[in-house]
Amino acid sequence: MSTFAWLKGHGTENDFVILPDPDGSVHGELDASVVRFLCDRHAGLGADGVLRVIRGDKQSYVEDGGDWFMDYRNADGSIAEMCGNGVRVFVKYLAEAGLIDGKPVRIGTRAGIKEVAQNDDGTLTADMGEPKLPAAAGIVVEANGHQWPAVSVDMGNPHAVAFVDDLAEPGNLCDQPGWSPAEAFPEGVNVEFVVRRGPHDVQMRVHERGAGETRSCGTGTCAVTVAAARQARDELPVTYRVGVPGGEVSVTWRADNHLELTGPAVLHARGEFDRSWLPGI
Repeated sequence: MSTFAWLKGHGTENDFVILPDPDGSVHGELDASVVRFLCDRHAGLGADGVLRVIRGDKQSYVEDGGDWFMDYRNADGSIAEMCGNGVRVFVKYLAEAGLIDGKPVRIGTRAGIKEVAQNDDGTLTADMGEPKLPAAAGIVVEANGHQWPAVSVDMGNPHAVAFVDDLAEPGNLCDQPGWSPAEAFPEGVNVEFVVRRGPHDVQMRVHERGAGETRSCGTGTCAVTVAAARQARDELPVTYRVGVPGGEVSVTWRADNHLELTGPAVLHARGEFDRSWLPGI
């Protein structure tokens, strides 16, 4: 019987299947149908995405794979550049598996190197890099028969941030909200809907490209912090508390223009999967 190991983990209830594959030899080129099956909450293990764990020098996706490379796939099997909650869960796995020490670790992603540190209180802090503010103007997002102006923020993956009066207004976010102009996001977009709860305190919901509505989105919390701080004309550095359906995180926009994301990461299940159960095997 041919099997492979898996784990389950989450960061503020944004959950992932973790596939240890240090030498990149267990899964080869990860098939989209396998990812969809593993993420299926009825037929598979259930998750918002898959984190494949490969040594940085054993991957061939990017030039600099860091100490370890996070090969991240959305629940629909598509490739994603980066995942802020996922990278914390990824490092949590590396630490519990004894693959890293207590020092900050360089994690390779398709959006570049992200340095992640383990904190004494059990949280993890990821340097998410600098936000990009594309020149696109006049962006509008649409959901549940409503429209809102939105701010475009690129955190290695694209985001459209809309401020609303009530988080119930967008309705069901399982389906992708619409946006215009269409050319603003040719490869799709993560859409965040945000309400202010006080100074430097916001609450959000999110539709993640390739996953639907999720309980949290790490890069999304960073995009929301950028949009909120710019709207409030905050001086840097500034720290925002960002509430999500699955909990809360802290995002600091530093004076050097980098964003730091701090939040929890939990591993809660592990096992083995029989390859004969996978589609197409």
